[in-house]
Amino acid sequence: MSRLQPELDRLYLTGSSATAGADAPSTRLVDAQRRVRALVMELAQPASWEALSRVWHGVQIELELPAPAIAVSGIDGLQLWFSLAEPVAASQAHAFVDALRSRFLPDIASARVRLMPASDASTAQGHAPPVPARQEPDDHWSAFVAPDLAAVFAETPWLDVEPGEEGQAALLRGLQTMKPTSFEAALKRLAADTVRSDAAATVSAGTNVADPKRFLVHVMNDETAPLALRIEAAKALLPYAG
Repeated sequence: MSRLQPELDRLYLTGSSATAGADAPSTRLVDAQRRVRALVMELAQPASWEALSRVWHGVQIELELPAPAIAVSGIDGLQLWFSLAEPVAASQAHAFVDALRSRFLPDIASARVRLMPASDASTAQGHAPPVPARQEPDDHWSAFVAPDLAAVFAETPWLDVEPGEEGQAALLRGLQTMKPTSFEAALKRLAADTVRSDAAATVSAGTNVADPKRFLVHVMNDETAPLALRIEAAKALLPYAG
């Protein structure tokens, strides 16, 4: 029996591996209700562990969350794989990694940061490819890597040979999942921090924010704002609805 598959099941996959079929790792990242347990942030073009490590350290130190797994995409990027104890809607998962991008990578062009799942993910195509896996046409491999080796792969984010299952399982074995209460608290904190940051920026720009309701409506309707922030603004406006 594979020693890697139980670790993937424990951390990232939805459903039962016994009933999912041979292609389980790629198909069970998104369930029939568009829910996920795996959240992935990828930095590419070029890959940079110096930048991505800000997220890896930040979620642990500032948000007090478990460390995400680190992976090479096998093509052009370095990835962080976050694990949830309970599945959430793909839209909420996307909002979380988008909020992480805004908080820890504000200086990185958004085109370089891939956030998975997509907010409307309904199939595996809306999520990240499985790890580890062979990547065509160069026969490179995606793989999970140790934190102290991540910087080594910045220029060549792949393995030239198939990674061993025992080594991959060992890298995942010590990782923990995010409990629902921790996930929700972190999402609220990220949204609140973004609200304060945007409000400060608005004041610095000389815009009148004396009317909190008007400001929240502006945030909710701002398509360039992180989805998590827009959701929190909408929640704050609920008492005024009707």
